[in-house]
Amino acid sequence: SKVNQSSRTSHNFSFCLSIHPSTSTHPFIPISIKVLSVPSIHTLLNVKMSNADDQASSASTRAIIEHGDDPAPKKFSWPPLESNPEVFTNYLRSIGLSQNFAIGEVFGFDEDLLAFLPQPILGIIVCYERLIPKSEIRDVDKGAKENYDKVSFYMHQSKVLDNACGIIACLHAIFNSPATSVEIKPDTVLGKFRERTQSVTPSERCSALENDTDFQRMHKNYASKGQSQEITSDQSAVKHHFVAYVLNSEGQLVELDGTKAGPVILCDCGGDVLRGSIKEIKGRLERGEISDSLSMMTLNYAQD
Repeated sequence: SKVNQSSRTSHNFSFCLSIHPSTSTHPFIPISIKVLSVPSIHTLLNVKMSNADDQASSASTRAIIEHGDDPAPKKFSWPPLESNPEVFTNYLRSIGLSQNFAIGEVFGFDEDLLAFLPQPILGIIVCYERLIPKSEIRDVDKGAKENYDKVSFYMHQSKVLDNACGIIACLHAIFNSPATSVEIKPDTVLGKFRERTQSVTPSERCSALENDTDFQRMHKNYASKGQSQEITSDQSAVKHHFVAYVLNSEGQLVELDGTKAGPVILCDCGGDVLRGSIKEIKGRLERGEISDSLSMMTLNYAQD
């Protein structure tokens, strides 16, 4: 069966969310969210399920950015990752992130649901479907190279890094968090990548990831994990893109998207990266820039 995407109303956003089986001991529980909420990570893409009998609510997404239609399908250099906190946590720990940190999931935008999230939240990773072409993105949201020095780490994403936006969003979140940065193991894939790229340009960081065969091998391994059928070559089958939201040293909320000209300085959010990110996503939904088929994950301290 194929996953059915949520329908969007013009003025009221109300969705049905499902608890991820890998992050909760509870069965799938529909939750009615008023005003605006995040559709489950299980409903993001129209991907075929490995088990044809699975219900739509048990599927997960594989999210990437589109780079145009290829004349003939070819194997991805960096296959898309499933938007699944367990997959992301295991991937990041396997390449060098400390066991003290994990990736969590935001199940909705209501304060009652946000209260359950572990604190403090160190960064946000959002996966959404863009509805407008890049040419129609507002100038204030295009980013600028003048903002490179507004964050500790920013890198570009090339066509060679075809569907690496998920791991690039993680790199942006991790390397811009003082807490996670100091606990990266130096003799790991992640530690070695940071060592090579600390003092180079965003474009050189992009090239470094393109040529990092150890990193690529680990990425391909985890791109095959999760509940949805692996997508290895069909660019048209994936329509979503991962970006990161972080706080810089000045307390500003910054969007980091490797496909843009540079970091996007958004606002002063009072040190609350979670609610600042939610406000930004709500605005884009209201302007019709992204679809309501989206997910939000957190970088936080591990709870176990």
